[in-house]
Amino acid sequence: MGDIDIRFYLSILLRRSPYFLAIVATVSALGIAIAYNLPPVYRASAKIMVETPQIPADLARSTVSTSSAEQMQVMEQQIMTREYLLALAEQLNVYGAKKSELSSSDIVDNMRSRTLFNEAEASRDGKGAMLFDVSFDAREPALAAKVVNELVSFILSKNQRLRTDSAGETMQFFDQEVARLGAELTGLESKILKFKNENKNALPDGLDFRRSQQSSQQERLLLLEREESGLRNRRNNLVQMYESNGQMITTGPVTIEQQMLQDLNRSLSEQLAIFSESSPNIVTLRSRIAALQGKSKQAEAGAVGIKKTGPTELDLQLSDIDERLRFIAQEKTYIKKNLVDLNQSISATPGNETQLNALERTRANIQGQYNNAIARQAEASTGEQIEIRSKGGRFTVVEPAIAPQKPVSPNRRRIVGASLAAGIGLGMGLIVLLELLNKSIRRPVELAQLLQVQPLATVPYIWVDGEKRTRNKRLAFMFVATASVIPAFLLGIHHYYMPIGTFFEKFVVALDSSRMM
Repeated sequence: MGDIDIRFYLSILLRRSPYFLAIVATVSALGIAIAYNLPPVYRASAKIMVETPQIPADLARSTVSTSSAEQMQVMEQQIMTREYLLALAEQLNVYGAKKSELSSSDIVDNMRSRTLFNEAEASRDGKGAMLFDVSFDAREPALAAKVVNELVSFILSKNQRLRTDSAGETMQFFDQEVARLGAELTGLESKILKFKNENKNALPDGLDFRRSQQSSQQERLLLLEREESGLRNRRNNLVQMYESNGQMITTGPVTIEQQMLQDLNRSLSEQLAIFSESSPNIVTLRSRIAALQGKSKQAEAGAVGIKKTGPTELDLQLSDIDERLRFIAQEKTYIKKNLVDLNQSISATPGNETQLNALERTRANIQGQYNNAIARQAEASTGEQIEIRSKGGRFTVVEPAIAPQKPVSPNRRRIVGASLAAGIGLGMGLIVLLELLNKSIRRPVELAQLLQVQPLATVPYIWVDGEKRTRNKRLAFMFVATASVIPAFLLGIHHYYMPIGTFFEKFVVALDSSRMM
């Protein structure tokens, strides 16, 4: 029982063969009609090569760093824009009289589906160049080639313009950067110069000199104070000596008493620097000086003195001393003022040094940026010249598009084969469906399964007279009715919807709408 009843299934297939053959014939005929009525589609292609730069990168480098694949992607995106596709379809009259029947969105979608960009299989040669295919599908070979050549021309011109524009923008950027940094550098240098002029006496580079000046001025002030002290002591001594002797020592011949008086006065001056007035030595010296002065006055009393009309020697010496003291006082005032200025400048130097260092650091940073911008500007200028002269990674046409000789679609054999396979599948599906819906008992095994017992014998169905003819007539009627549905459907479309020729054409176009309008 587990064996497959081949004879039973063959009998079913034979009994249902009219349905099977009708479906296979109908679907196959429809597939053949579609295959041979679909319009041919021609594909024209052109190859574009992205050349490597003609100048070695270690000598001069282009400022356009976009890779070949990225450049082609940019070109593809620009070509696929709505504005360009509509303009291209209008320029080349791609749709002809059908243009009025199509909306702008339909044209754009159809143009995008028919335009192909692919990297070629042998995309890299020995020099590292890349190849790209640009293709377009059309029902007319000449139109396909014309559209592809127009696309290639657009790609070449647009790529060159994009590269030169990019290099020009890079050059313009560095020109502006150099100008900006130059202006900042000039302004900062002016600010530094103004700061130095305003603080020229308190700059860090003159700090050592000002400190040496301060030290020398302080030493000079100390010497002047010592000299002033000595001059004041001398003046006091001269005045005391004059008050003690009543006269100054002359330069002419002197008597013994005068010589002794001079010696005693000198000794008195020396002793006064050591002892006080109450010292016995001082008292003794003053008494001896007084005695000698008395004798000297008595000796001179009888002589006829001639009264002098000019200044005395004491006046002259005191005048010299006073003049020197006035000069010392003026010089001390000048030195003290100078020391005050030096102290202020030395105190202000650390703060000025901090500000000046900050300005110098800023200038050094800007100077470094400026030098870098100058170097980049030179590179940008070289890169711009490379792109202007087309010495960079340019696009060139390796194979221009020509009108194709053979269509790429439709594949009529494949369509016919697919329709035949579909007909067979539908026919077999119908047979299976009919058998699943048929619940009648046709084999002894089915009767045994239904009764759950093994019958002793089975009697096959016995046809009575006229029953088989009635069944055949019914089957023939069903076949004719089924076969009449398709013509009736087509006639209804022709009379109530649109002419059958137009409908069939639209149906074919709808089948091909994914590729062509």
